[in-house]
Amino acid sequence: MSEFKETFNSSLGKKLIMALTGLFLCTFLIVHVGGNALLFKNDDGYAFNMYANFLTHFPPIEVIAYILYACILVHALYALILTVKNRRARPVGYAVKASDNASWSSKNMGLLGSILFLFIVIHMGDFWYHYKFTDAVQFKEYRTDLSSGVTQSVEFVPKSADFEHSISTENNIEIVRVKDLHLRVAASFANPVYDIFYVIAMVAVSFHLLHGFQSAFRTLGWTHRKYTPIVEFIGTWFFAVIVPVAFALMPIVYYFKK
Repeated sequence: MSEFKETFNSSLGKKLIMALTGLFLCTFLIVHVGGNALLFKNDDGYAFNMYANFLTHFPPIEVIAYILYACILVHALYALILTVKNRRARPVGYAVKASDNASWSSKNMGLLGSILFLFIVIHMGDFWYHYKFTDAVQFKEYRTDLSSGVTQSVEFVPKSADFEHSISTENNIEIVRVKDLHLRVAASFANPVYDIFYVIAMVAVSFHLLHGFQSAFRTLGWTHRKYTPIVEFIGTWFFAVIVPVAFALMPIVYYFKK
């Protein structure tokens, strides 16, 4: 047990923890970008609001969510510890720096991570906290004619303060009442300052993952002449390009269609 503890208290152990938590966060990004893509549906937020309601009311997902929050904190904490430790080990820079092939993103992971951590705190405060713990989010009622599939929506004001959501059927009409997180998203993305910061954060995501995704596999020793190019391709084109661009398009599209 002491050897296990000693291993994870070492620099290598901390890097292993960062690699594992980082890869877990990458899987979350895939789910999150897929769910947020529902914002592009022209259905007055029905699909997105149902997605948000599912995430916050399905117990296994809620457990995974709190594991995710813990991973964010651990990943950020260990990154800070390693950065401080490295700087203390070499408080004075070399008079002549040896040339290396390190990328800009690998040299600035601390800066990129700080931007992302600030973004996550603001982003979660604006959406998750308000959705879960305040009355700032309004409600929406969706009425779907089951014979025609046509859905109409109106604002809904619950009579009870503890109302969360409901689904019922009356006269072949499905009635869904949920919190209207879509309305809050649209309101946030109507703010140009928030949108600019959001896009900057997605640029930071791109550069952070450009180095971090591949680095995690190297730290874990999962390198192979045949498979490493595949990892580099996924890290570059999927996580450093497609995912950040998909996220960045959301505030841009909402701002210009307001």
